[in-house]
Amino acid sequence: MQRYFVPLSGWNDQHVVITGEDVHHIGKVMRMKPEHHILCCTPEGDLAECEITEITSESVTCKIVEWLEEDKELPATVTIAQGLPKGDKMEHVIQKGTELGASKFIPFEAERSIVKWDQKKSQKKIARYQKIAKEASEQSHRTMIPSVVNVHSLKDLLALQVEYDWVIFAYEDEAKSPSFHSLKEVFTKVQKDERILVLIGPEGGFSEQEVQRLKEAGALAVRLGPRILRTETAATYFLSALSYQLEELG
Repeated sequence: MQRYFVPLSGWNDQHVVITGEDVHHIGKVMRMKPEHHILCCTPEGDLAECEITEITSESVTCKIVEWLEEDKELPATVTIAQGLPKGDKMEHVIQKGTELGASKFIPFEAERSIVKWDQKKSQKKIARYQKIAKEASEQSHRTMIPSVVNVHSLKDLLALQVEYDWVIFAYEDEAKSPSFHSLKEVFTKVQKDERILVLIGPEGGFSEQEVQRLKEAGALAVRLGPRILRTETAATYFLSALSYQLEELG
């Protein structure tokens, strides 16, 4: 069944009213009719099987048939802080990161970020990225949509560390060193329901000054395997490894 995320304002007793772009998708793309069934998710992650009762040009009205139990979210809450990359690489990070279970994305302007965002550009990009996260959540059958927030500085990120159980940054020198912190060491200590903030540098990686500031703040430098990964690949590697550790081995 097709899955849709419905804001709180769309839920009313035993009925759900869908508006916005999903109306076109249901009626014109999927060509659904009354009596067809869909899945609707609340903002809190609850899931209901619903039967369409009416389709208009403005809205789709459904009745709730049954509340369902699903466990599709990562056992740990992961925020990806991604150094601003060039081109459309951020879209790749958000799409694949959503499919693999990330809960939040924070674009941040690193010292070696070539890309710079002004306020106008930032608002347009965040709206675009949030749409990508929504579509990826529907495709991967998640019950939550990750949030994508406005661009941060490293100082902003360090101020957030009190909200997390783990603050980790991917550092390419760890991959080159014969003595390194591996993900395996970290993941064997991570517990379910813990909160993890992962920082990933842009194409040029973190500067020496940024590495020093992160380490002084207590962030843990780790290597993501023995090879040097592209910036748009790092989050995928991290989330895949965490999923295997907590969901498959666990």
